[in-house]
Amino acid sequence: MSSNPSPSNSSRFEGCTLTGALSVLTQVRDAVCVIHGPAGCTHHNFSLLHATILANDRVEVPRLLSTRLTENDIIFGGEEALEKTIARALAATPAPASVFVLSTCIVETIGDDTAAVCAKPWGIPVIAVPTAGFLGGVFETGIRNALSSVATLASPAAEVTLTANLIGEKNLEYGVDENAAELARLLSRLGIGINLRFVRGLATEDAARLGSAAVNILREPSLGPVGEDLLRRFSTPYIDSFPAGLAGTCRFLEEAGRICGVDASEAIEEERAYQAEMLSRFAEIAGSRVCFRPPHPVLNPDPVAEAVAAECAEALDLVVDPEGTVIPLPYPAPVGTAGLRRMLHRWRVLVRGKGRG
Repeated sequence: MSSNPSPSNSSRFEGCTLTGALSVLTQVRDAVCVIHGPAGCTHHNFSLLHATILANDRVEVPRLLSTRLTENDIIFGGEEALEKTIARALAATPAPASVFVLSTCIVETIGDDTAAVCAKPWGIPVIAVPTAGFLGGVFETGIRNALSSVATLASPAAEVTLTANLIGEKNLEYGVDENAAELARLLSRLGIGINLRFVRGLATEDAARLGSAAVNILREPSLGPVGEDLLRRFSTPYIDSFPAGLAGTCRFLEEAGRICGVDASEAIEEERAYQAEMLSRFAEIAGSRVCFRPPHPVLNPDPVAEAVAAECAEALDLVVDPEGTVIPLPYPAPVGTAGLRRMLHRWRVLVRGKGRG
């Protein structure tokens, strides 16, 4: 990994590969995740995941085990410790339906053959997931590797249904379930259902249905390699991101309809009418002066969020002015029309507050 301290070197600010993978794999609800490395790697990630889960009003405990490598293991190799920990995972109550083994930086450094240990006849799927980030991997790398690893549980479907898979939802993101509900609402206009949220609240056996959807919808373009992987495995076409913006949401309907062989014209007209009605609720802030800024000083503006903000400002006749009410750009960009409505509620609060001042 580059040692350049510049904020433009994003790899230094994008988080741990291991954490990214765990944000996916801990959503396989009947699995156990074994972290092959020092105990501190597991403790740190357990604390982060548990706090995030509680912040989203869910009472769950991530099922993590550590091989708890010692200096002796690091010198002579930790494969024996890994075998013992996998055996502990299999003996857990309730018994797991699958086990994911995540490597850490120190394990890659000493050269443990994690994949060979996982390939032994354990009786259930025991899947090695490469998550050592010291050679350049970041949080998003972990997400991609985890999604591809869970996909190995699936096989080509005998029948493709008029459904969609949501691929790579940001499980640590506030509003993740609201975003999924918006996708379900939009797709229902086309008569398309949700097959899998891959991966959120999934059982191991559910992954077998991965190849039965007519389309995969990626959370964001950075998941393109996962979309291509699933296209190769199951011949499932994909849309490269969740919908963003007024026009973008309608384009999403058009693309989903095209891929699935559904005429989207009526659905698009209905959504445009729905958007017009939504915008009418914010007519009172028309003409207000606003100034858009990144949500944090070290972050570069997200071009998608900038475009969405500019589009909504124009639709509401807002005046973009450096002296106007400061409005943080959303990060990430809001999803669909429902996401825009939540964003505009925040704008209205800020504009009203400036007016009272």
